This record gives sequence, C-alpha cells and structure tokens, in this order.
Amino acid sequence: MDVLLPGGRDVRGTLSEPDGNPAAVVVACPPHPQHGGSRNDPRLVAVSDALVAADIACLRFDYGSWDEGHGERADVRNAIRWARDEYDGTDSLPVGVFGYSFGASESLLASAATPPDAVAALAPTARLEGDLDAAAALADLEVPVCVLYGERDTTADWEPVVDRARDRGDETTALAGDHFFLGKHDEIAATVRSFFEQALLAST
Repeated sequence: MDVLLPGGRDVRGTLSEPDGNPAAVVVACPPHPQHGGSRNDPRLVAVSDALVAADIACLRFDYGSWDEGHGERADVRNAIRWARDEYDGTDSLPVGVFGYSFGASESLLASAATPPDAVAALAPTARLEGDLDAAAALADLEVPVCVLYGERDTTADWEPVVDRARDRGDETTALAGDHFFLGKHDEIAATVRSFFEQALLAST
C-alpha cells in the first residue's frame, strides 16, 4: 500500500502488511538519498519481507528533499507518529524503527526525540552533519536497541555507536562483511526479525 506521510514534506512510503492483523509495525529508514538510497534498498526489502512473515507490518519510505540530515530526521519522526496513529485502535500496536547506514543514524537520532518501542540500526555512522550525533543519541534512548555492523566496514564510523550500545547492555551483532553486506541480506533480515519479535511481541 502506498502512503503519503504527514509533516509538510513530500515523504512517500510503501506499507507491507501480513495477511491477518499485524501484531506490530516497524518503520524502515533507507540509506543516504544523495547516494541512491531509497525504500527499495535490498537490505530494507529483505528485512520487510522477514518482518511481514512474522506478522509485523513494515513501512519503508523515501525521505523528502535533501535537508542536511535535519529534515530527514523529521521524516523519521513523522513516520513513527504515522505508525502510532495508523494502528491506534483499542490496543495500540508496538512500533519499532530499523535503519541502514545513514538511515540507521537517523533512526537513532529520531527515536531519541520521538521514542518508538525498539530500534535496530544496521551500519550506523556515529555523526552526520553538524550536531547530528547518533552515538550520543543513545544516551536519550530508554528502549531496547540492536546494532548490527560489518567487521570490515570502513565506510561508516560505527565503532562509537557499538561501544555506546555495549555500555548500555544493548544487543550488538557483528557480520562478516563490509558496508554493503553482499550475501548477508538474509542473515541481516533474520537477526532483525528475531530482535523485533523479542522486543515488540514477547510482551504482547
């Protein structure tokens, strides 16, 4: 299902749902839009497919016009709000956020201000533009976090994020690969699915 997100920016997404009523919903944030990142990123699609198989809906979206990371953070926050509102029935569904690369950093930054129920970040870089410090944002998160990283990733400065996550007692998963995780999409999807099943569904 195509979705136009509120918030004053042209932000469009694709909502994938299981055949029955979903038990939770996850917002999936793409990598850097200036480097071709979009909701059709194969890592996001693999995660979405795995989540839907676990009865978790997934909203993949494209950011609005480039705004040095600040507008993109607002896009993630608006997507979290949309997910809350869309499934705000008698029993509101838990909401998770997943992001890859630039999207992983944005998922942490946005979640610190608009908290979901859990966050999974794949290959986050510690800092984006200016004051957009994803590693520091972990200090403001009071929900379960899972950080996945490539052992040979020299593209993203992921070490500070992983160190902060370990200090918090969060789940961290090392993958035998570089920043692009070729051949690892199924492993990523299975790890993210398992995390969200535990974080979002175990108590429902």
